[in-house]
Amino acid sequence: MRILVSNDDGIHSKGIYELVKALKEIGEVTVVAPLTEQSAVGHAITMKIPLRVTEYYKNGEFFGYAVDGTPADCVKMGIRNIMKTPPDIVVSGINHGSNTAINIIYSGTVSAAREAAILDVPAIAVSVAAHRVENFSYAAETAVLTVQKVCKYGLENGTLLNINVPDLPKEKIQGIKLTKQSKAKWDDIYEKRVDPYGNDYYWLKGNLVEVDESEDYDQTAIKKNFVSITPIHFDLTDYKTFLKMKEWNIETNR
Repeated sequence: MRILVSNDDGIHSKGIYELVKALKEIGEVTVVAPLTEQSAVGHAITMKIPLRVTEYYKNGEFFGYAVDGTPADCVKMGIRNIMKTPPDIVVSGINHGSNTAINIIYSGTVSAAREAAILDVPAIAVSVAAHRVENFSYAAETAVLTVQKVCKYGLENGTLLNINVPDLPKEKIQGIKLTKQSKAKWDDIYEKRVDPYGNDYYWLKGNLVEVDESEDYDQTAIKKNFVSITPIHFDLTDYKTFLKMKEWNIETNR
């Protein structure tokens, strides 16, 4: 099994190291990840400046390829340029911080997996619901299990799996739930502050407003100590509104 691994926390992160270590037990792993942290860059790709790729070594051993670009750049580069044979699956993570609800839109981790889905390669994104993660092992174990399931059963082109894991030891995890994307979203603002030189600057702050209580939704599931697995895709068409708009008689032929 050929596995391409990327992330948005950067090739130096502990999460990607733990993920690679686990996936090497089941396949041949190629790492192509951002040279620096790229959290919350969404699905940005680099167009106006050249990309540079360098070999990255960890503990004196070759670990992978570092790209001075975005997570989506890395996956595109890995599939189209670096790997001689396309991967069987792309795994993005393990991210430091959850990617549930509206965060899916902002997430570089999810966007790396989405880029693979755009290129018709099965993909999963894996995150732990904490910024200072203490427990990577069960997230890595879940990633291995999910990779094996995807390679056995397959995914529809354009669909990826978004996995979120509580930051808990295995024995405290309640189980795994298939979930839907929560409707929770941020109530945030750029707070105005003043630096030591008297100059204004702004710092983003806010709270996540939760509206779903059912464990069928990703945000609630991880709060109740379940692993959340959500199938998502990049077809953004609102089919319900599409059908309603047929009644508007807005279409014309000229």
